[in-house]
Amino acid sequence: MIFTRLNKSSRPSSAVAMALVLAATGALGLTALEAPASAAKKKKDEEPKPEYTKALVEVYTKANDAMNAEGADLQAVKAMVPAVVAEVKTNDDKQIAGQLIYNLGVKLGDEALQLQGLEFLADSGRLDAKGTGQVNVALYQMHRQAGNYTKARTAIERAIAANYQFDATMGDGSTKTLGADDMHQMIADLYFDQEQYAEGVAYLRQIIEARKAEGGVVPEAWLRAGVSNAYNNNVPSEVGRFVGWLAQDYPSNPVWGDAVIVTLNANQYQNAEVLDLLRLSRRLGHYNDPRVLNEYVEILDPRRYPGEVVAVIDQGYGLGVIDKTDPYLTETRKEAASRLAADKADLASLAADARKPGATLKTLVVAGDTFLSYDQPADAEEFYTKALGMSGVETPLVLTRLGIAQYDQGKYAEAEQTFRKVEGARRDIANLWAIYTAQKAAM
Repeated sequence: MIFTRLNKSSRPSSAVAMALVLAATGALGLTALEAPASAAKKKKDEEPKPEYTKALVEVYTKANDAMNAEGADLQAVKAMVPAVVAEVKTNDDKQIAGQLIYNLGVKLGDEALQLQGLEFLADSGRLDAKGTGQVNVALYQMHRQAGNYTKARTAIERAIAANYQFDATMGDGSTKTLGADDMHQMIADLYFDQEQYAEGVAYLRQIIEARKAEGGVVPEAWLRAGVSNAYNNNVPSEVGRFVGWLAQDYPSNPVWGDAVIVTLNANQYQNAEVLDLLRLSRRLGHYNDPRVLNEYVEILDPRRYPGEVVAVIDQGYGLGVIDKTDPYLTETRKEAASRLAADKADLASLAADARKPGATLKTLVVAGDTFLSYDQPADAEEFYTKALGMSGVETPLVLTRLGIAQYDQGKYAEAEQTFRKVEGARRDIANLWAIYTAQKAAM
C-alpha cells in the first residue's frame, strides 16, 4: 500500500502550541492598581467601589511598600506572602493580592509565585477584557508547561470568552496576532499532548460543525489538524469526515491528491473499492505520488480492463507523473494494447446481451463495468440503472459506478445525488466523488 505525505512517523504538532512565545512579558503589562488605602478617596459616583478587607489592606501595604523600596529584600517580602494570602476574603482582595504576588514572582524569577498570583487575578473577576485575556493566556502557558492540561484548557477558554487577541512570537521569529480561532486550536492540541487523540479530534469536529452551522469560514488549520491526528493516531472513523471537509473548503490539486491517498490508507478497502477511489484521481488529472497511478494500473489488470489501463498510463505519461522507461508500466501497457482490438470487438455483443429482457444481473454489471472502462458512460449508466432494480445487486458498488458514469456525461446534479445514496464501506469514497462533482458543477 502506498504512503501519504501525512505519514504516521511525522505527525505535525501545532505551530501555535509548540512555538508560541508571548510577546508581552514581565508583569503582563498591567497598569499598577490603586493602593487600597486611597480607595476611600474615590469619587462617590464611581462604581463599583472596591471592597477590601481591612486586615488585608494592612499586610498588603506593608508587603507592597517593602517590595518597592530601594534595595528591597525580596526574600523577606516573599516570607510575607502567606500572611497576605491568609487575609484574602473578597474578589477585590484577590485582585490586589494577585498583582502583588505575581509581580514579586517576576522580580524573583519564581514561577510558583507567578502562578499563584495569576490564579488570584483570574479568580477575582475584577479584570477588564484585556487583563482577563492576558492573565489567562499566561496561565495557559504555565499550566501547559507543568502538564496541568485541564487547568490550561480552562484558562484558554476564559481568554476566548474575553474575545482576547495578542501578539505572539513564533518559532521562526515572526510575529503573529492570535485570536479565538488559534486558541481553539490550542485547546485541541492540549488533548493531543496527552495522546487523547479521539477526544481532540472530537473537539475539532464540535467546533467545526458549530462554525459551519453558523455559516462561517472554518480555518484550514482546524481541518488539517483533524485529518493528520485522526489518520496518524488510529481514529479511522473520523478520517473521511475531515478529509471531505478539507477537500470541500480548501480544494486544490495537492489537497485532492492527499484526500485520495489518506482515504485509501485509512481504510481496509477491497480492490474494487480502491479502483473506484483511484478513478477519482484520473478525473482530477492529478497524482501526488506516482505510486498512486502504479497501484491504479495494477488493480485494473490489463486482461480485464485493457482500455482503461492504456488510458491511465498514457495520462501518467502526459502529466509527467511516471517515467516512460519504467519496465512494469511499459510491459503492462504493451500487454493491454495487444488486447484492445479483440476486446472492443466484443462490445457490441455484450451490449446486445445486456439489453435482452432476460439479461442477468451479472451480465448487466459486467456490461456496465466494461463500457465505463472504455469511457462510454451513457451505455454504462443504462446497464447500471437496470442492475439496481434486481435481486442480489451489490447496491453500493453499482451506485458508485452509476455516479461515475453520470459524472462522465456531465450530469453533475444527478451524479451527486447518486453518490449521496452510497452507504457502507464505500461511503467515504462516494462522499469524495460527491464533493468533487459539486465543485465541478460550480465551475
